[in-house]
Amino acid sequence: MDNELIEKQIEATLDKIRPFLQRDGGDITYIGFKDGIVYVKMNGACEGCAYAGADISSGVEIILMEEVPGVVKVECETIPADVYLAYEERIKNKK
Repeated sequence: MDNELIEKQIEATLDKIRPFLQRDGGDITYIGFKDGIVYVKMNGACEGCAYAGADISSGVEIILMEEVPGVVKVECETIPADVYLAYEERIKNKK
């Protein structure tokens, strides 16, 4: 499947999840996708929260794996440098 299509599906799915996180003062930022792994950053009340890892593995990850073919894992702790650089480039180009 085309990476660009997968990324659009990931972002659309995160948009469905986002209101539930925002309701508790948190949020999630999509950083990138590589080798079946979706890289995200937790924001707001979710950033540094003791339950953020559980929210990722028992919520966000399960939903993304069900809704987006090719997703095998969601990671928020360790983001590869190339994935983060591509994210920064996307953000820069949106301005």
